[in-house]
Amino acid sequence: MTVKALRLITQHTMFLVLTYGGRLGISLGSALPCLSCPYVSGCGGYCYLMALQSGVWGLAMPLGDMVSAQGLEALYYLGIFVLLAALFNKLWCGWICPFGLIQDWLTMLRKKLGIREARLSWRNRERLKPVKYILLAYLVVVPLLIAHAGLSGDFGLPFCQICPAKPIMPLFAGITHHLALDLTNTITLVFSILSVGIAGGMLVGMFYKERFFCIFCPMLILIHVLKKISPIRFEKEVDGCLGCGNCHRMCPVDIRDVQEQKTKKDVLSEDCMLCLTCVESCPQDKVLRLKFLQWPLFASSRKYVARHFPMKKRAHASDE
Repeated sequence: MTVKALRLITQHTMFLVLTYGGRLGISLGSALPCLSCPYVSGCGGYCYLMALQSGVWGLAMPLGDMVSAQGLEALYYLGIFVLLAALFNKLWCGWICPFGLIQDWLTMLRKKLGIREARLSWRNRERLKPVKYILLAYLVVVPLLIAHAGLSGDFGLPFCQICPAKPIMPLFAGITHHLALDLTNTITLVFSILSVGIAGGMLVGMFYKERFFCIFCPMLILIHVLKKISPIRFEKEVDGCLGCGNCHRMCPVDIRDVQEQKTKKDVLSEDCMLCLTCVESCPQDKVLRLKFLQWPLFASSRKYVARHFPMKKRAHASDE
């Protein structure tokens, strides 16, 4: 079995668990480091971004509640998030995130239809990078303004209000009302227009560009800051690299850092989702390695490439 096949099985299993698991009594909590949407009725676990923004366990909590049992409960959820994000790090993005799988489905559909992927120039990709930092600042600052500056509670859960997962993922549970406009007041109306508009734009973007939403996902930043304490290591033996460029050409999110790194062993970059496509396509033995602490989990291999990436297939993939 290839790593790609194992990843697909894992992604689909986790999609079923996280989307429908609650109906079978499965509850993985409210601190998951992936976009498992809390608006999906009967889901098996919630994205931590909702808890982080909330007035119950998050930044919109009144100051007095922070020194109460409720404050301790908020620290508990933060601790669970840190533990989970550190333990699996970017594997959450490439192997577990249900919204990531939806993006992969759209990519599979585009390939089936024979439509070429839209390419983002490296310059434009660099220009878009700050957007996820802006979104992270937005989801931190607005709840604080609600708690301490009297901002209306209608601005609550500000990132969830515009997250494309909110109107899209509940559809898999037969819930359609998040596509409707909320006419309660001007604020809710504007949020609902933004929500549907952004979701529509993202669907188009995710169809034409693989993992398009991941460029903007603030969860990536939160997971990446825990890289140094994570047992997951993604390393490169720089002296063994011949610079063939397979890792860059095959990367679904166009990361070139792995190819260009000439000195450091650590090549886990901020945008990497640890799909391991680059490791699968590297033709040099043990040049790229995924490790858990000091124990290797998967390493590049000339035999693996020869067996699973015949020349015709590699040429086709590089044309995508």
